[in-house]
Amino acid sequence: MAVNKKRMLRILIVLIVLGAASAAAYRHWRQGNEEPGTLTLYGNVDMREVQLAFMVQDRIAELNVNEGEHVTRGQPLGRLDTTRFEATVQELEAQLEQAQQQLEELEAGSRPQEIRKAKADVAAAQAGVVDARLTYKRVQKLVHDKVSPQQNLDDARSKLDVARATLDAAKEALSLAQEGPRKETIAAARANVARIAAQLNIARKNLADCQLLAPANGIIRSRILEPGDIASPTRPVFTVAKLEPVWIRTYVPETRLGKVVPGMPAQISSDSYPGKTYPGWVGYISPTAEFTPRNVETPALRTRLVYQVWVYACNPDDSLRLGMPATVVLDTVTPQTGTPPSGCAASK
Repeated sequence: MAVNKKRMLRILIVLIVLGAASAAAYRHWRQGNEEPGTLTLYGNVDMREVQLAFMVQDRIAELNVNEGEHVTRGQPLGRLDTTRFEATVQELEAQLEQAQQQLEELEAGSRPQEIRKAKADVAAAQAGVVDARLTYKRVQKLVHDKVSPQQNLDDARSKLDVARATLDAAKEALSLAQEGPRKETIAAARANVARIAAQLNIARKNLADCQLLAPANGIIRSRILEPGDIASPTRPVFTVAKLEPVWIRTYVPETRLGKVVPGMPAQISSDSYPGKTYPGWVGYISPTAEFTPRNVETPALRTRLVYQVWVYACNPDDSLRLGMPATVVLDTVTPQTGTPPSGCAASK
């Protein structure tokens, strides 16, 4: 039994050594069989994802799309219950109308009828003063002649003072009617109109935010909430994978990093579509190494340095999907233009 275990262990060690040697030979063969002026890399398709949430909080009334569906920019994806938001908009519209009418009344000033009434009040007060003065003089003479008591003179003098005060008040009212409202009152009314208008704009924006729209062309990756759930800005409803840009996330060894520059043209292929290639270009090279030890001291360790590279791809038929393995062949000979191939969208 012990002999069999040792024999199995030897066989296992031999298989591991053969596997490692085969992998090294395959890598050497691949590097040796690369066409002159090219660099072959391997990676996976990647794209940006966004999580969509309603900007306001309320109950979800309906959702229009499911996982896997393609959506276009501006397409309605869902809607909240709008009852509360519509009522707020209607209330503020009524308040704004009232405030605008009050402002127009102040800006228009006094009406001609109001000015004529104020003038009539002044005339009536003047007549009252004349009558009170005549009465006071008659009573004064009677008191002087000992015909009327002193109390009647005092009463007549009081009525004359009241008549004069009434005349002064009427004159001031006429002046106010002719000058119109104070500029400070008009300014306050204008500020009130602006305040209500701002509140109305916010209410209308909240009402519009009850509808969730697709921000870009993409594919629904996940539907997180359902109709009847309470949505809020902190609770995503959908996860959307954007169709543009699409890139291959790959890694370049440190020893070959000098051959890769931004804008370098590339050809991309995938096992899912044999014989089909997609044009592309190098769009991003990481400034820092990955999977590297902190202290690099020997040439053997330095060869383990790798740098992340994004190779953007032209994907007009949306056949390249998130996570799909891909092969990238970089053209290290053609001069780099720094621009994507014709008909391709640049990174966004």
